[in-house]
Amino acid sequence: MTTIEVKSRSKSIKSYSSNELTTDSLVEELIDELSADNHLSKHRLRLTRLDQNGKQVPLVAHQTFAQNGIPKSETNIQLYVKDLGPQISWRTVFLVEYFGPFIFHPLFYFVQSLYNVPPFSHTKTQKLAYAIVLLHFAKREYETLYVHKFSNATMPIFNIFKNSTHYWILSGFNLAYFVYGPSFGYTGLMSFVFHVNELPSWVTYSLIAVWAFAEISNYKTHKILSQIRDQDVKRYVIPHGYGFNLVSCPNYFFESLSWLVYALLVGNWAAWIFFFVSTGQMWLWAVKKHKRYLKTFGDDYKKLKRKVFIPYIL
Repeated sequence: MTTIEVKSRSKSIKSYSSNELTTDSLVEELIDELSADNHLSKHRLRLTRLDQNGKQVPLVAHQTFAQNGIPKSETNIQLYVKDLGPQISWRTVFLVEYFGPFIFHPLFYFVQSLYNVPPFSHTKTQKLAYAIVLLHFAKREYETLYVHKFSNATMPIFNIFKNSTHYWILSGFNLAYFVYGPSFGYTGLMSFVFHVNELPSWVTYSLIAVWAFAEISNYKTHKILSQIRDQDVKRYVIPHGYGFNLVSCPNYFFESLSWLVYALLVGNWAAWIFFFVSTGQMWLWAVKKHKRYLKTFGDDYKKLKRKVFIPYIL
């Protein structure tokens, strides 16, 4: 008989003991028991064990205790449980994040009185910039509803404020206010603050073509990742196909490319700030995923010789 003792790391949870499970049982079975005993959502509960260095190691819920590193012969298992606090679904967080630009961009594009200047006409570049930003985030909302599969059901509810800052402030207020203002009649510093490019038509439409390629490619890579998880959202395999044969995370590369095109088209400092911040964050995510692929799949992944972020370069 296997005895599992669970010590609480949070005041909201009672310590617990179970004699019904074995090392071949799934961790989520114990989480379900803890959830029922404490009248808390199972998504709030994190089970951990101590490693040899005394560090708390989270257990993977959809794996057995043995698969989580606990010896099959173990008959007295010591675990710990923590209350992660109120949770919110990842899908909801994504929908809220991406909605911010739909508030700020129409606001500053159509309500010109916010600039305290006489009515003015938007330039061709401003009109195109407005269209491609809203198309981008409409695509993101569609993907959240119908494409993305989430391996984790929820996150702490307070993360929604932190996660939304990037999209509501940097790609919302930041881009909208400085790109849609009057881009003429200023001198000195103000001419820099509200500067928007007016490029030759062939350059403008060439950039739009590259942007469309990047957006469609980003969508295709998201579909590939989604189809991998059609039957099992926890499944973790090596993705292949469009873009993935060159880099570990082509979805990040193509999105970065689309924002590079936007910055080149607009030429405003706010667009370049957003490009560098978003690309820097995506680079960090790509490095993390690349390392996880190498750790999980070892030589099978290493022999593919994929770059991390930029095809053939980086």
